[in-house]
Amino acid sequence: MLTVASDIEVLARFGRALADPIRCRLLLALREAPAHPSDLADALGISRTRLSNHLACLRDCGLVVAIPVGRRTRYELADARLGHALDDLRNAVVAVEEDKNCPDAETKGCC
Repeated sequence: MLTVASDIEVLARFGRALADPIRCRLLLALREAPAHPSDLADALGISRTRLSNHLACLRDCGLVVAIPVGRRTRYELADARLGHALDDLRNAVVAVEEDKNCPDAETKGCC
């Protein structure tokens, strides 16, 4: 059963999804068009097992849905507005000083 997530939960889920470069690439690919996992794996140059794990994360975050198409499954963004949100994030200006990283960059591998 689908439920409506709170504003904070939605942002946390989106943040979790965007925390990994492969998931970012997946979201951008699905922003362009729905796709089958084999096509996504080939386009991203990753194994199907690795892709499957990332798609599972994106499904759990509620950002993508799996649509059965005969014997295959097609993935697409759960809501078309996510594509607009991704565009807005890509076009946002982020103020980062060149000599500064977040305090957790080295220990947690972020930023």
